[in-house]
Amino acid sequence: MSPFLHSPADRLARFRELLDTPGPVLLPGCYDALGARLIEQAGFDAVYMTGFGTSASLLGRPDVGLLGLHEMADNARRITAATDLPVIADADTGYGNQINVIRTIQTYEQAGVAGVHIEDQMLPKKCGHMEGKVVVPREEFVGKIRAAVSARRDPNFTIIARTDARAPHGIDEALERARQARQAGADALFVEALQNDDELVRVAEELSDIPLIFNWAEGGKTPPLTIERITELGFAMVIMPISTLLAATRAMQHALAQIKIDGTPVRAVEQMPAFDEFTELIGLGEIEELEQRYSS
Repeated sequence: MSPFLHSPADRLARFRELLDTPGPVLLPGCYDALGARLIEQAGFDAVYMTGFGTSASLLGRPDVGLLGLHEMADNARRITAATDLPVIADADTGYGNQINVIRTIQTYEQAGVAGVHIEDQMLPKKCGHMEGKVVVPREEFVGKIRAAVSARRDPNFTIIARTDARAPHGIDEALERARQARQAGADALFVEALQNDDELVRVAEELSDIPLIFNWAEGGKTPPLTIERITELGFAMVIMPISTLLAATRAMQHALAQIKIDGTPVRAVEQMPAFDEFTELIGLGEIEELEQRYSS
């Protein structure tokens, strides 16, 4: 809880610097402030706020368009307050038409994130690796990207155009939407749910003049490539949306099953961080130092 965290402008500029460095930026996903803090402590350079994980953690429900702008932006605000790292956030469809997108960008920028991705799904949207996705007309999507670009106050705020058109309309339509989003001013592109290596190669080759996201979607439709192969293809960012969510879920299931058997956490605690270790992880030492500094 240092009073000297980097300003939002510093973090926006830092993320642009990361995009300019060789090799992809790794962005583990988090769904809350604790996860963001652990990602920073693990030595990563940036954080990804997952919409899938946010829906699961806030509602206990799947990513099917149940959350709105303010629930997502409030979560982003808590996450950016917990870490000094730049945060890239899921902004779903922009929560409406082009005018809504303007408000969405301004709200997320005020929340302190370094950038967002806006997708072309029709409301209510779904996780990109679920079946039954429907996308808006191409012109509407491109208009949303133009609106997003015009709405940002800081030119370093990163606008990522995401298209989900691969599933309903095929790779050619997805590539054309990506090209038009680039022409509309997008800073990076995210062609979602590519299904094989040939499609990944096409995207990497045909859109090589702009930063691209590789979605390492745990259990999703995209092949689980190694970091060496992702680097070889030239992707600029790798998001891993739900690794922390899945790991935390399994750990809680195991702990609860053991407590159910024993009646207390007596054996479950053997696999947990010690109390003092955990309080240090979440910054109790920093708080105590601040108390000493500002006490009368």
